[in-house]
Amino acid sequence: MPRAIRFHETGSPDVLKLETVDVGEPGPGQARIRHSHIAVNFIDVYFRTGQYPVPGFPSGLGSDAVGVVEAVGDGVSDIRAGDRVGYLLGPLGAYADARVMPADVLIPLPDAISDSTASTLIMKGMTAQYLFRQVYPLHGGETILYHAAAGGVGLIACQWARAIGVNMIGVVSSDEKAAIAKAHGCKHTIVSTRENIVQRVMDITNGQGVPVVFDSVGKDTLQASLSCLKERGALVSNGTSSGPVQIDTRMLASKSLWLTRPAMVHYAKPRSHMLAMAQELFDLVKNGKIVSEPSHVFALAEAAEAHRMLESRRSTGSMVLIP
Repeated sequence: MPRAIRFHETGSPDVLKLETVDVGEPGPGQARIRHSHIAVNFIDVYFRTGQYPVPGFPSGLGSDAVGVVEAVGDGVSDIRAGDRVGYLLGPLGAYADARVMPADVLIPLPDAISDSTASTLIMKGMTAQYLFRQVYPLHGGETILYHAAAGGVGLIACQWARAIGVNMIGVVSSDEKAAIAKAHGCKHTIVSTRENIVQRVMDITNGQGVPVVFDSVGKDTLQASLSCLKERGALVSNGTSSGPVQIDTRMLASKSLWLTRPAMVHYAKPRSHMLAMAQELFDLVKNGKIVSEPSHVFALAEAAEAHRMLESRRSTGSMVLIP
């Protein structure tokens, strides 16, 4: 029988249980996928802890995986059995051996990109795409501030910034992570555990500040992020790993700042647009501008341990589960 990680209540990683499930056959507009690699993303923690609601219990977890199409239902024309695909949208439940998915969220994988590489790109690489190319379009020459620069999205963002001529100032928590971020293309690093973020940004920018900050940390870094911005600068709050952001709009008025909290679901639709996003990302990979492989690999049954590592902030790069 196929297996899946499910949870019956919100809480610590201990609520994650490996259970047998019935996958069934795909219905109209659907496809059944046999997973080879399942990505672990911080948004999974938000669902597990209840910061983001789930439709009901028991609930699956995960929204990002790659694998092979085993069967398709009626009305599916552009995806066929045997196709290698990945996905990042659709219902929760990627932490599983196999599952049935809406076919219109599946992204065909090029032959030149392995399942292992793709597992680090579908959510994390597409996140870098929509942050840098859509939420705040970067054209080259800008100096930006990026929090969690040695994380899964961060290491792809470092390489993307280098590829388009953007000077990234990356915030990390250790000297080891600073070295990793620099090796991936980060121009400057700030080790937040021993350096003052605002002071370092002002030193690097000759007191000017930056036009945009990408902040996935949230509550703990809000004030520093706002203080690093130029007048009319933009704070892109793309995550809240330290807790949700609560802001007095007078903090924005002090420099006429902009604040946005983007979500992938609003940038990766319709399907034609999602496929174009993926093509831009895949082209950078095929041209050698972005190199990405999992940094941490766990068995599907070890999902709870993967979450513990993710929340400890000991991890760098991308984390995957193998069924």
